Amino acid sequence: MKVIVIGCTHAGTFATQQILTEHPDWQVVVYERNDNLSFLSCGIALWIGDHVSDPNKMFYSSPEALTELGATMKMRHDVLSIDTDAKTVRVKDLTTNEETTESYDKLVMTTGSAPVIPPIAGIDNTNLKFCKNWNDAKTLKEVAPSLKSVIVIGAGYIGAELAEQFALTGKQVTLIDALPRVLAKNFDQTITDRVEQDYRDNGVTLALNEKVTGFSGDNEITVTTDKNSYTADIAVLAVGFRPRTELLKGKVEMLGNGAIITDEYMQSSNPDIFAAGDSSVVHYNPTGKDDYIPLATNAVRQGILVGKNIEHPTEKYLGTQASSAVALFGKTLASSGLTVEGAQARNVKVDSVTLEQDYRPAFMVSTEPILMELTWDPETRQVKGGAFFSTYDCAQSANVISLAIQTKITIDDLSMVDMFFQPNFDQPVNYVNALAGAAVAQAGTK
Repeated sequence: MKVIVIGCTHAGTFATQQILTEHPDWQVVVYERNDNLSFLSCGIALWIGDHVSDPNKMFYSSPEALTELGATMKMRHDVLSIDTDAKTVRVKDLTTNEETTESYDKLVMTTGSAPVIPPIAGIDNTNLKFCKNWNDAKTLKEVAPSLKSVIVIGAGYIGAELAEQFALTGKQVTLIDALPRVLAKNFDQTITDRVEQDYRDNGVTLALNEKVTGFSGDNEITVTTDKNSYTADIAVLAVGFRPRTELLKGKVEMLGNGAIITDEYMQSSNPDIFAAGDSSVVHYNPTGKDDYIPLATNAVRQGILVGKNIEHPTEKYLGTQASSAVALFGKTLASSGLTVEGAQARNVKVDSVTLEQDYRPAFMVSTEPILMELTWDPETRQVKGGAFFSTYDCAQSANVISLAIQTKITIDDLSMVDMFFQPNFDQPVNYVNALAGAAVAQAGTK
């Protein structure tokens, strides 16, 4: 059996590893445009802020490691086209410019995502940077020490972290987003109001509800919006990602944005083509529908499942709750599943409750409050989402909510789940139990 894997960041790396673990005698050929693989781009902001001991450790695999497993690695090779009828790919060696045609029995599409680059004036300005891959990371790290001012465009996780780290290292920072709130797609306003105040307290200028209309300048860059203009040494564009799936357009079923639709075994509408990671959809458990949520955790799990299912349907995809967390200005933010606004955007009805209380007893020398939110289905009472914000490291609470959503636990059950009590760590009624209890109190008894 000959398998061609196109793209080798997270999903491609894990798919290749798993295919060769399951089928060590198969021929697996991997085509990757770059000269590296498995780079954890989520660590770029941390590297800029000098929190990374060794940037080389931001890679968890290598071409050599996959070669040792039995893969044929074709680094710096660009797949130009795919003939799904003939089951061939046209490939260009980016070093020699030689083009060849290769056949396959099974194809794994793990081409990942590309930064969203809006077609606006000045988008090719040399002082406009990106934050996606290893080369972007090296560029930002190299210029960071000489910068006095930075404009970050996009207040999602990547932009939020970059803005924080630039601010903490003494830069004048402006954070721009077309949405009215920071992290608007990740948290509701109760939490983002606190986050925005932290940015202001650390000298960050927030330009929210402003749409970028152009870039200009030579030695500096001026970012013009529909309301204002801002000038800095550089600007970083981090407004989101889109699936990089043009090679299969019109050849397999996709969402409107180009994400490849797969079944629960990671198989596309073409039985010989599998997809995983940022190039594909996820099954989003809070809604029970396909969605596009590019996260490394999704890519890793889907890549593993490609390897398990590529010969025969064997192990089903459990879906995702899109659990995530971030640390900003000494605060932990963590979430899983639907926010109220996220539910509204997906036409899903939820009820919600907000609770703030100390995470451990008042008799301790110190304790910290946690601001929490829980969403649930008002008909079934099943948990649909949760979010946490505190100076206390409450990140693992998102994993509790994730498990609750995946197993379809109700707010009633979550309020009574057995959780330990020890004064160092929590109160007699754990704060997650207390949050669910507040939901039950609001919803009324069954």
